[in-house]
Amino acid sequence: MVDGGANYFADCIDILKSIGRGLKIEALVPDFFGKKCSIEKVVSARPDIFSHNLETVPRLYGKVRPGADYNRSLEVLRYAKELDNSIATKSGIMAGLGEFREEIRSVMKDLRKADCDIITIGQYLKPDAGCLKVEEFLEPAEFSKFSGWAKEAGFKKYYCGPFVRSSYTEGIWQS
Repeated sequence: MVDGGANYFADCIDILKSIGRGLKIEALVPDFFGKKCSIEKVVSARPDIFSHNLETVPRLYGKVRPGADYNRSLEVLRYAKELDNSIATKSGIMAGLGEFREEIRSVMKDLRKADCDIITIGQYLKPDAGCLKVEEFLEPAEFSKFSGWAKEAGFKKYYCGPFVRSSYTEGIWQS
């Protein structure tokens, strides 16, 4: 697929907007291999939230996201915000894959430099035998610390907890 599926995302957003008054739409997109024209297609459809997950810290990218690139993912979020500053941008990461706490804090800073508005941080849970193993189960207090860091970094919304997933939206539609 030449555009990485961007036309499908845009078409779905358009269809949902045409049938759902007041419907709020979050588009969770891939990195489109950094193709700006693909990002432009999705942004031009005007989802309420343009979401792309970093998933992990840069040091673990090769293991957790083979074929992906940390800086390219940041650029996807930055470029989406540059195209339309009124669209909220969102990203999520998983904890428990062997990252250090300061690496998580550094990811937050990188996301804010890319003008990302919303972050989710949840505990990684191994979905099946073929997936990466859980390196650490974090205590709830660690997620409270992440929330403090997210607030300090300037995220508009942040959701950090053991059961938080990147799709988490509680209260996201309220000002």
